[in-house]
Amino acid sequence: MLLSAVIAGLVLGGTYALVAMGLTIQYGISRIMNLAYGETIIAGAFAAYLLHTGLGINPIIGLMIVAPAGFAFGWMIYGIMLRRLVRRSKGAALEVDSILATFGLLFVIQGILLVCFGGNYISYSFMNYGIDILGTNVAANRLFALMLAVVLGGGLYLFLTFTRWGTALRAVAVAPASAPLVGIDGDRAARFAFALGGTLAACGGVVISMYQTFTASSGVIFTMKALIVVIMGGVGNIAGALSAGLILGLVETLVATYVSPGLTLASVYIIFLAILLWRPSGLFGRARR
Repeated sequence: MLLSAVIAGLVLGGTYALVAMGLTIQYGISRIMNLAYGETIIAGAFAAYLLHTGLGINPIIGLMIVAPAGFAFGWMIYGIMLRRLVRRSKGAALEVDSILATFGLLFVIQGILLVCFGGNYISYSFMNYGIDILGTNVAANRLFALMLAVVLGGGLYLFLTFTRWGTALRAVAVAPASAPLVGIDGDRAARFAFALGGTLAACGGVVISMYQTFTASSGVIFTMKALIVVIMGGVGNIAGALSAGLILGLVETLVATYVSPGLTLASVYIIFLAILLWRPSGLFGRARR
C-alpha cells in the first residue's frame, strides 16, 4: 500500500538525514572528510545491542549513554590524530590527508568490531509490534525511530540557530579565516564540531539498531549514503541534509516496492547525478563564483 511505503520511506529518510547531519557538520566546519563515519554508526548500533541484550537497558536509556560516548570518541580522535593534520595541512591538502587518515581508522574500527562480534548479522527485538495508521499496519519501532530522528535533527537545528556556540560554529563554517578576528577559537570549534558529529553518528547507530539488522562491515554503506546526502543537500547545510535524506529514503522505498528492489541503488545514483548536473553546489548549497 502507498501509505505504508511512504511511512517506511520517511523512516529510512529520517535516519539518513540524521546520520548525514553529523557528517555535514564534521566536513562543513572541521574541513575533515571522515571516511570512518559509518563505522562510528555501526559501533553505536553494537553498543545499543550490548546494552539491551546484555544489561537489559532500553535503547532509549541506552541513547543517553551512547551519545556522550560518541562525543568523547570524536573529541579524542580529533585531539590525538587529526589536530596535527589540521595544523600542517591547509585547503585541499587537508581534505586529502584526512581522507587517508580516516580511511585507515575505518579498518581499525571495523577490525575491532569483527573480532568482538564476528561477521554475522545482528538484531534485537524492541517495540516489535504493529500500530494501525489509517488502516495501514506500521511497525512501532520504525515509527519511534522516525520520531527520534526528528527530535534529534530538530534539536541540532535549534542549537546551531539559536545558541552562541551554534552561531560560532556557523561562523567557522562560512568564514574560517575571519572567525578568529571576532574572538572565535577555530581549532576548538573544529574539535567540538567533529565530536558533535560523532555524537550524531552514535545516535544514528542506536536508531538504526532498533529496526534494522547490521554487521560489523555495514559501516561503508552508511558512509556512502551519508556522503550522497551531504553532497545532494549542500555541504554544511543542515536543512539540505534533512531534505536530501528524506528524498533518498522515499525514492529507495518506492522503487523497491513498486519497481524492483534491485534498482534501488541505481535510482539513488540517477537522482544524485541529476542534482549534481542541475545544481553542482547541492539543493541548498551556495553557488560559487
